[in-house]
Amino acid sequence: MTTTELTQQIQHKKSFLCIGLDVDLAKIPQHLLQLEDPIFEFNKAIIDATHDLAVAYKPNTAFYEAYGIKGWQSLQKTINYLNENYPEIFTIADAKRGDIGNTSSMYAKAFLEDLNFDSVTVAPYMGKDSVEPFLAFENKHTILLALTSNEGAFDFQTLNTSEKPLYQQVLETSKTWKNAENLMYVVGATKAEYFKEIRKIVPDSFLLVPGVGAQGGSLSEVFQHGMNNSIGLIINSSRAIIYASDGENFAAKAREEAQKIQSEMQRILQNR
Repeated sequence: MTTTELTQQIQHKKSFLCIGLDVDLAKIPQHLLQLEDPIFEFNKAIIDATHDLAVAYKPNTAFYEAYGIKGWQSLQKTINYLNENYPEIFTIADAKRGDIGNTSSMYAKAFLEDLNFDSVTVAPYMGKDSVEPFLAFENKHTILLALTSNEGAFDFQTLNTSEKPLYQQVLETSKTWKNAENLMYVVGATKAEYFKEIRKIVPDSFLLVPGVGAQGGSLSEVFQHGMNNSIGLIINSSRAIIYASDGENFAAKAREEAQKIQSEMQRILQNR
């Protein structure tokens, strides 16, 4: 998917919502556990109930890898279902991979070719030769961890290196890599005050923004400081939507929560 197509979807749906499919068998409705593949059935119901409100879905691969081969099969069925039934929706493999040479090439092949996600999250710590194999895929996107929403982000990401914070150095250096136009960046909503400086460095890139909702990030502040001429934001919400109910009405309740966020996004877009 191209960024132009993603922008068109944002404009059509009046939404820049991404729903995180972080499925924990201990939290999903108990009646689903009787089914052959409860993870996929949960995802399918959430997707069918919210697809007109969201522009992206983001399975965090840890929640699938934790269940071994069955979890991986659930992930594959989920992405296949999205690609076959809602091909206009942007898909993100939240895998946070990062290694050098052939290893990165195999990670990239696994997520962008075999599973056919539109994008994958990647850690930049090992530098360009750990990221460029992901960037080589046409019309696929690498979402680089830049400034994350967790408390430990301050351990390294904001430390000064050569008189500038490390996350700024990551942003600036990444722009020099081959096929850097395929880069997007993770910037946490809990770091809203940093968006202005980030936009000076990467004014045209899409930013994937976790941390709205359960982690306390402000949607309006993120939009105020992080939007660009193409909106350029994908706001992720996971737990607040998918676990809105643990009853048989879980999908309907998930839609209600997604609708609240989408309605706020629509108001923000109308008033921009």
